[in-house]
Amino acid sequence: MLARIQLSSPVRRGQPMEVRLLVQHPMETGFRFDVLGNSAPKNIIHSLHASYGARTVFRARLGSGISANPYLQFWVVPEESGELLVQWQDDLGQKGEVRARVDVTPA
Repeated sequence: MLARIQLSSPVRRGQPMEVRLLVQHPMETGFRFDVLGNSAPKNIIHSLHASYGARTVFRARLGSGISANPYLQFWVVPEESGELLVQWQDDLGQKGEVRARVDVTPA
């Protein structure tokens, strides 16, 4: 699964940093039918986890009400430079992740 992550800039120690995440995923609810009348199997991203260093900074449980290609936004207050890692898993067991290097400047 492809994803794009964008961080606010510049990143200053102790100041909130905006994180924007776009994941390419069909988020199929299981309620639609194809041209032959067969239902499309449910396949949504059900869990998403973001960590900065060894600390969890964001966690979400998604449901069928989320549109295709979900866009998420959250805030992190970094104290030091490190790596932001976002991981997710869908109903078919497929996993994805995206990483971003965060370089913190003194406040």
